[in-house]
Amino acid sequence: QVQVVESGGGLVQAGGSLRLSCAASGRSFNTYVMGWFRQAPGKEREFVAAISWSGSSTYYTDSVEGRFTISRDNAKNTVYLVYLEMNSLKPEDTAVYYCAARGSRGPPSRDISEYDYWGQGTQVTVSS
Repeated sequence: QVQVVESGGGLVQAGGSLRLSCAASGRSFNTYVMGWFRQAPGKEREFVAAISWSGSSTYYTDSVEGRFTISRDNAKNTVYLVYLEMNSLKPEDTAVYYCAARGSRGPPSRDISEYDYWGQGTQVTVSS
């Protein structure tokens, strides 16, 4: 059974930091591209960051470049971990953040339709 579970969301003041975690299990996610997306109230879900299966290649949307860092840990045999370190947070970063896994080959991408498995999301709220 495939499971993708996010954690680490919460309330933080502008300028603060949060670290989101994603635990994926049920498949060999060490071969999957992993991504983070977010959805603010009244808006469509949007791409935030993605990382290749090896961790050697990363891709960010412009608005978080230099503030957010995506990383992964494939070391565990059955649970694969992906992190999103978020610094210098802004009120506009407020959203539900989702972790996703893409089984197809190729570089990290922002195309939401390419991702096969999704978590339930974790709320991030940044106060001004």
